[in-house]
Amino acid sequence: MFLLASAGCGTGLGEESGDALARDAAAVEAKQLNTELGHRNRPRDAASIAAAEIVQEVEEPASGGGGTVRREALAWSGRTAGDERATVDVRFVVTVPEQPPVSVGGASNSAGEAARCYRYEFELYRYTTYHEIDCPSGAAPPPPTAAPVPKVPEDGRERLTAVLRTATPDTLAGAVRAAFPQDWITVDTTVHEGALVAAVGVPAERDCLLLVRTPAGKIESPGYDRIWLEPGETGCRTGLYVSPPR
Repeated sequence: MFLLASAGCGTGLGEESGDALARDAAAVEAKQLNTELGHRNRPRDAASIAAAEIVQEVEEPASGGGGTVRREALAWSGRTAGDERATVDVRFVVTVPEQPPVSVGGASNSAGEAARCYRYEFELYRYTTYHEIDCPSGAAPPPPTAAPVPKVPEDGRERLTAVLRTATPDTLAGAVRAAFPQDWITVDTTVHEGALVAAVGVPAERDCLLLVRTPAGKIESPGYDRIWLEPGETGCRTGLYVSPPR
C-alpha cells in the first residue's frame, strides 16, 4: 500500500504530476512486496511463489485515499531447493486520480499512471532480494498456477491408527509404509518398551504425524515442540517420542 507524496515535479501552480506520483508509488509497492516475501524456508517453484504470493486478480486501492495498484507476474523460472534459485519478474501498474486542492494554494495533482518492473530472486533459507528491470511491451502472460504442496493425506491419522491397531513389532514398518506409499512421505517406526511408535511426515513442509500404541493397546498422540521439526533438529522421526531433545 502506498501513500501519495510530493514528487517534486509540477504541472502547474501548486499541482504535482500524477505520472511522477504514480512512478514513486510503484517503487514503494515494490519495496513493500520484497519485505512481505521475506525469508524463504520452504522448497517452492517460481510459478507457485508467483501464484500464491505475488499475483493480484484485481487492482487494489492504495492507502492515503487515492490511487490503485495492480501486480502482474511477467516471467518466472527456477525453484527454491538446495542451492537453486527462483526468479519472478513483476510489473506494478499504478494509477493516480486527479486531486484538486482542498484549499486556496493547497497541494493538488493531475491524474497519472506509471508501470515499473522488478525482478525478485529467491533462495532457500535466505531473504528475498530484488532490483528494477526494464518493462517489456505487451500484456502479461496468463497467471501462473501453484503446484500442489506435498503433505500427509487428510485421512493420515485414521490410516495410521488403523495400522497400529493390528500391527505387530515384525509387521509395523512394512504396514506403515504400505499405508503411506507416496515417495515424498517419510516413514520411521520402532518398538520402545513394548510400545509401537510410528512417525509419518513430509520433512520439507514440517508436516509430521506421530502416533504410539501403548502396551495396553491405547493409541496416543504424543506432544512435542514443533521446533524439533526444523532443519538440523530431530525431524519427523520416532526420536520425538523415544528420545526427545532436552
